[in-house]
Amino acid sequence: MSKLSDYPFEIRPLSVEEGGGFLVSFPDFAECISDGETIEEAIENGRDALKATVAALKAGKLPVPPPNSGGVASGKFVARVPRTIHAQLATRAKAEGVSLNALVLTFIAQGLGAVPSGKRSKEIL
Repeated sequence: MSKLSDYPFEIRPLSVEEGGGFLVSFPDFAECISDGETIEEAIENGRDALKATVAALKAGKLPVPPPNSGGVASGKFVARVPRTIHAQLATRAKAEGVSLNALVLTFIAQGLGAVPSGKRSKEIL
């Protein structure tokens, strides 16, 4: 069983428009965020929020993701693009002889600085 302290968290300053202070979030739990006036307070409040989130999942007999699992990253998302971009992508995918999904995945991976293994049978771009 994992300890709550095993879960990574991210912290960022909040702008004045957002109310100031600091926001803490947990990559393994999309629904778990908290804040505080100081970094220390945000972390303490975040630990309380994490404790409550795990307790709520357990009470609802829902799975609790293990630390560093990415929790909410299922590998699937939907992106809406203008029709003209969609048409250009579809045309490019057909010309390259790959699926639209494979083409877009390659563009995303290249943009992030990595090419997914086993996905690059042709040079795309």
